[in-house]
Amino acid sequence: MEPTASPTSDDQTASRTLTFPAFRVRNFRVFVAGQSISLIGSWTETVAQGLLILQLTNSGVVLGLATAARYLPVLLLTPYAGLIVDRHDKRKILMLTAIGLASLSSIACFLIATHLMTVWMVFVMAIGFGCLTALDNPARQAFIPEMVDRELVRNAVTLNSTFVNVGRAVGPVVAGVVVASLGIAWCFAINAASFAAVIVALALIRVSALHPAAAVARAKGQLVEGFRYAFSRREIFVPLIMMALIGTFTYEFEVSLPLFAEGPLHAGAVGYSWLIASFGTGSVLGGIYCLKRPATGIARLIRAASLYAVAMAATGFAPTVYVAAPLLVVVGMASLTFITTGNSTIQLAASPQMRGRVTALWSTAFVGSTPIGAAIIGAVGAASPQWAVWLGAASCAAAAITALALRGKKPAPITAI
Repeated sequence: MEPTASPTSDDQTASRTLTFPAFRVRNFRVFVAGQSISLIGSWTETVAQGLLILQLTNSGVVLGLATAARYLPVLLLTPYAGLIVDRHDKRKILMLTAIGLASLSSIACFLIATHLMTVWMVFVMAIGFGCLTALDNPARQAFIPEMVDRELVRNAVTLNSTFVNVGRAVGPVVAGVVVASLGIAWCFAINAASFAAVIVALALIRVSALHPAAAVARAKGQLVEGFRYAFSRREIFVPLIMMALIGTFTYEFEVSLPLFAEGPLHAGAVGYSWLIASFGTGSVLGGIYCLKRPATGIARLIRAASLYAVAMAATGFAPTVYVAAPLLVVVGMASLTFITTGNSTIQLAASPQMRGRVTALWSTAFVGSTPIGAAIIGAVGAASPQWAVWLGAASCAAAAITALALRGKKPAPITAI
């Protein structure tokens, strides 16, 4: 048979670059590789922390409060952290946060392994994690557009979100196996070690190939300026409001799913890990959909939030893990589509000098809302895990309805925080 490598290779290359053009950029490939390894470790630890709290207290309320403590600094500090990101080198910030997060995981591993860990220590570690996350999240999101050309930003954001959720799919499975065979402490050890991949990737990035935004000089009123800028642009403020609703009450899976698994599903740690893995698998499928059919804008956000609401409501009625798992695949698809579309929409709408502050507001709405939502979902879930899930469904519906009402209105000016 005569070789046909040349045309076939060209066709395959064209197909790959059509879907993954951002991967042509070496710096972006290196960055995503390091982040992907680290995120598997992070989700391994996230599952382990929920199980640790339940092991120490057997209390849904304490689980909710511990999760709230982990993200309270994100709520309080992220808006100002976004300004720090606009003022400084994002790659160096990410180096520092990776080292700090690795150190916290190492300390937690030691305390658990030596049976010294107590509930108050978990809360202290959670607050430390939150302080570093408040800086890490906006820096990581704002760094992506600096690695690729503007026309590749949407593809790069989608690819990064997809690989984030590969970690969400793989990490819980790793956690389930590790907890069952080696113990909870090893999950924290795995996460600590995984940050080495981030540090190495950041060190390998070619600084000369970056497209850094000009550093913002210090001046009065810059924090208020960021709020005013975001809420004067419909393509930014509507996604932010939607994300605040969904982030507060729907995206509290670290609280709602352990309670749902332990309660009506009677599934235990292994069942919980499979629920999280199903959600992550759906997120990966949602990422593939977003890559194949890239789009931004409020209309797509409304469709994603509506599907999210229906899938969450159905999950609350699931009688077993075998029914809940495929429903959570749909939940994951809707979730990833919503998050990726919203993130891409605000990134493309924001000017480079405002990107740190705008992505910080997105992180505040997404992750910073957790202290409020986790405590509420923990309290509701302690009484009825199903109602905790249904509250998340109602919030998705409320986000879609709110966006329909706001998308044609001009935002009011902001004069103060």
